[in-house]
Amino acid sequence: MYHCGLLLVLLDLSLDVVGSVTQLEIDRHLELGKEFLAKGQLQDALSHYHAAVEGDPNNYLTYYKRGTVYLALGKAKFALLDLDKVLVLKPDFTSARLQRGNVLLKQAQFDKAEADFHDVLAVEPHNTDALNALYKIEPAQQALAVAENLMGNGDYMSAMHTLSTVIEVCPWSVKLRELRAECHEALEDFISAISDVRSTTKLQSDNTEGFLKLATLHYRLGQVEESLKEIRECLKLDPEHSKCFSFYKKIKKIAKLLADAETSEDTRDYDGCIVSAQAVFKLEPSIANVRFLAHQLLCKCYTGNSDSTKAIQNCQEALKMRKEPGVYCDSAEAYLAAEMFDDAIRDFKEALEINPSLQRAKQGLHKAQQRQKLSESRDYYKILGVSRTASKRDIIKAYRKAAQKWHPDNFQEGEEKKRAEKRFIDIAAAKEVLTDDEKRAKFDQGEDPLDPESGKHQQGFNPFQEFHHFHGSPFQFKFHFN
Repeated sequence: MYHCGLLLVLLDLSLDVVGSVTQLEIDRHLELGKEFLAKGQLQDALSHYHAAVEGDPNNYLTYYKRGTVYLALGKAKFALLDLDKVLVLKPDFTSARLQRGNVLLKQAQFDKAEADFHDVLAVEPHNTDALNALYKIEPAQQALAVAENLMGNGDYMSAMHTLSTVIEVCPWSVKLRELRAECHEALEDFISAISDVRSTTKLQSDNTEGFLKLATLHYRLGQVEESLKEIRECLKLDPEHSKCFSFYKKIKKIAKLLADAETSEDTRDYDGCIVSAQAVFKLEPSIANVRFLAHQLLCKCYTGNSDSTKAIQNCQEALKMRKEPGVYCDSAEAYLAAEMFDDAIRDFKEALEINPSLQRAKQGLHKAQQRQKLSESRDYYKILGVSRTASKRDIIKAYRKAAQKWHPDNFQEGEEKKRAEKRFIDIAAAKEVLTDDEKRAKFDQGEDPLDPESGKHQQGFNPFQEFHHFHGSPFQFKFHFN
């Protein structure tokens, strides 16, 4: 008996020590939580209040303090849980009831908020915070009913404005943000719709439907990569979400095709670009802003591939969807490649109407005007019968063939020989310009480096020396300039 009694005394003493130490730790956590809260270090404060609640789960003040931190962090759902616990532990804690009423009002939970404010006023009839909040409830409820009726009648503009007045009172309501996003979407203001839906994903952390809606809206704007990012957030929350997974598979394929097309365009693999961009149309038959991206890529890649007809066709399709300065410049480049100078000049000017400081349009306009002027004289590419994208090797090959054909010694004296001499000089000039990188660049910008009027042409140009540089020739000939 003696040993048993001694054992019980020792056990009681050890429990007292543990309880004492635990209380000291709790007090320390509360003190640190208060300090971090004062410094605005909310996450650190929250960690210490978590520890304090675990140490003493029946202390209503600890729940209240943690609830305050949750509110500061914008986590109303967790704040409400703590305020509910406070009022279970201490039903007469008026400050907590008023706080809970305000949170419920901001969430548009009108009936529950009204009940809390009435309970506060039953204890403190002149509580101005409770009275002011109570006065807001009925007008907000009526405005919401009006907005829903307007939406039912298809008057989304009026409904959107009415909902905005309610959201001023209830900024934490997921339902109100969703309704206003629906109005914005009906009005095709997708940017504003995205803003409201994004708010719902912050207000409700497990909002898979919100992330699906964000992905859909970004996709409708043609923002495929952003859409892919949002749909992945949905799948993080719920990997089994069938709608999110189905949409993810589609836009992942489209994002890859567009990325491949852009990479091919950057590396001048125009055939590869065309194949990838064309494939987008098969996957997306209706969303204009996504199809626009494919048309814009095809506009540029068909231009690079010297298929002017298809380039112009795709440029015009892109312009029907978006009249942007960059697209006008792409279209102008396609017209320029087709030597449709008036159309190219017009589109560069359209780009400058939208953005007067756009250097690409300024430079392009100058180039188009110079090229138009040159078209009235001699076009070195046409003379050799090569495309503007021809390699130096192809140019030399074309030059040799043309020079052999039009060498004056191949013709009898008379008008025929004079025409051959003129043609031969032009062929040699074309070779000189197009095989010299600097001169070719000038010509591509609309300047003829051999034009005597420019004062920049090379003196002493001898077409036969150019020919003999590539061929030994036994021919003897005379020029006839009269």
